Amino acid sequence: MKHLLKMLDLSGEEIIDILNLADQLKYELKHGIPHPHLKGKTLGMIFQKASTRTRVSFETGMYQLGGYPLFLSSHDLQIGRGEPVQDTARVLSRYLDGIMIRTFEQKEVEDLAEYGSIPIINGLTDFCHPCQVLADLMTIREFKGSFDGLKMCFIGDGNNMANSLIVGCLKVGMAVSVACPDGYRPPAEILDFANQYDNFEITDSPLKSAENADVLITDVWASMGQEGEAEMRKKAFAGYQINDELMAVAHDDAMVLHCLPAHREEEITEKVFEAHAKEIFEEAENRLHAQKAVMVKLMAD
Repeated sequence: MKHLLKMLDLSGEEIIDILNLADQLKYELKHGIPHPHLKGKTLGMIFQKASTRTRVSFETGMYQLGGYPLFLSSHDLQIGRGEPVQDTARVLSRYLDGIMIRTFEQKEVEDLAEYGSIPIINGLTDFCHPCQVLADLMTIREFKGSFDGLKMCFIGDGNNMANSLIVGCLKVGMAVSVACPDGYRPPAEILDFANQYDNFEITDSPLKSAENADVLITDVWASMGQEGEAEMRKKAFAGYQINDELMAVAHDDAMVLHCLPAHREEEITEKVFEAHAKEIFEEAENRLHAQKAVMVKLMAD
């Protein structure tokens, strides 16, 4: 593993390896055991999309690993003024030990990896969100003990979260059911991958998707950059909500996850969100531990 660009690039074994290290680093942090694996290393963090969890978790994680995080807003970089990404990649590779980028186009992340000579971590693109899904998988295993025999149900937009969850959950052996309205399904690249698996289904019925689910996951109806579509999306996604009706057809001990921020009473009810706040905020914390594991895997000597 040279980079973390998308879940499609990882094998099931590599995912489990990252999760095992994340569990170890979490244990060490909770017990006051130092782990300065990246002492003297510097991570450049390019943000073309704003973030709460991504910035704080990467900065804190790099500090806990003994390294130095460098926040790089697109407003402060020449890349924001038209410098080709390949030139930025080659320059930053001479200063830094790794780059995390949170941006719009997946091609930008792939180009950084192609032209740079240091590890690149995808902090989010419109296509995928591998760091979040590694944290989700870590949380599922933490609460359920293993992935064996589990069914993950995703309700909502076939967006970057859906894309990465489909791939990640299938690769670790979970069954996957996705409910999306027509016109909002995941792209062909993801569906072509998923349709190789017998334990994958996609439907336009949230109730059908949630049947016998062990894990229910959703995301906002309008992601960052789609604010202009918010009203149109509210109509399209009416009924695509995790609520008591869906929870009633899932397993009694089903858990609920949300990558946050959550729009209560849209994609999830206040009641269900608060009933599963323990899982959701453990998931948010696990961004820190999963990303630390990725940085150690990619950047440690």
